[in-house]
Amino acid sequence: MVKYLEFLVTRLFGTGVDTLVLWICSHYLFTSYWGSYVLSPIISFEFAVMSNFLWSYCWIWSSRIENKSWANFWKRFFIFNLSSVAGFLIKMLFLLIFETIFGWDVVICNLAALLISGLFNYFLTDVWVFRKPKSAEE
Repeated sequence: MVKYLEFLVTRLFGTGVDTLVLWICSHYLFTSYWGSYVLSPIISFEFAVMSNFLWSYCWIWSSRIENKSWANFWKRFFIFNLSSVAGFLIKMLFLLIFETIFGWDVVICNLAALLISGLFNYFLTDVWVFRKPKSAEE
């Protein structure tokens, strides 16, 4: 339960990063539908992924990492990014569904979709990216 609460706190920060970058991209860099509703969320997603990974690696699941090296860091980041892409696809599906059904602004659609994809992301991060070492207990 503690890990989940830590996960939620750090993901709120990641959501802030995601939302800020999305807002900047969709309001100042891109004016088309594709730019606002597809490209902007992809860019903001990658910013949030790095933020979330750093929190996860350095704080939440730090005790599960036996070998802290650059190779281990980048290997886990690669796996984390793959799991995040799966969560992102779920988020994008719901973002587009909410925009189609309700016609909400992209930022509101994104926040609603993040609520759904967040549970999926926690599960993958806990059991796949930072799974407990076979010999260790938390």
